[in-house]
Amino acid sequence: MRRIAVVFLLILFFGCDSSVKLTDLQLNQEKASYVNLNNEKVDFTSFKGKKIILNYWATWCSPCIEEMPSLLKAQEILKDHGYIFLLASDEDIVKISIFKNSKKYNFTFLKSFGATEKLGIYMMPITFIFNEEGKKIETITGATIWDSEEMIKKLKEL
Repeated sequence: MRRIAVVFLLILFFGCDSSVKLTDLQLNQEKASYVNLNNEKVDFTSFKGKKIILNYWATWCSPCIEEMPSLLKAQEILKDHGYIFLLASDEDIVKISIFKNSKKYNFTFLKSFGATEKLGIYMMPITFIFNEEGKKIETITGATIWDSEEMIKKLKEL
């Protein structure tokens, strides 16, 4: 009986230790799910090894739209530096598609599902930057001049 108790205690202490650690990016995807504009599920693990700029925006958000031209320029400047730019909105896919087609922005637009509060989003635009391992390394709130020398330098050094 004593052996059984010892084995049980060992299993309890060591068996419950999960060596699988979720990355910040995986945790983000547990709090919200995403589809592309073709309504296909987007799995962020497919971007493994890339740095991700995940920008939350809305069609009604003037500062969000004002920062897009500089975000587009930054995407072009950083294309050879391992960055993926994703723009997520909780609006209808149709509304996002109409916006994309009218503005001709070459971004990967996503529809997000899930409470923005769970993601720590209380204002827009807000951008989360993840490193190649999926760890959140930066949060930028408010509109930003993405193609400024300082920002490009900062993003290249991350």
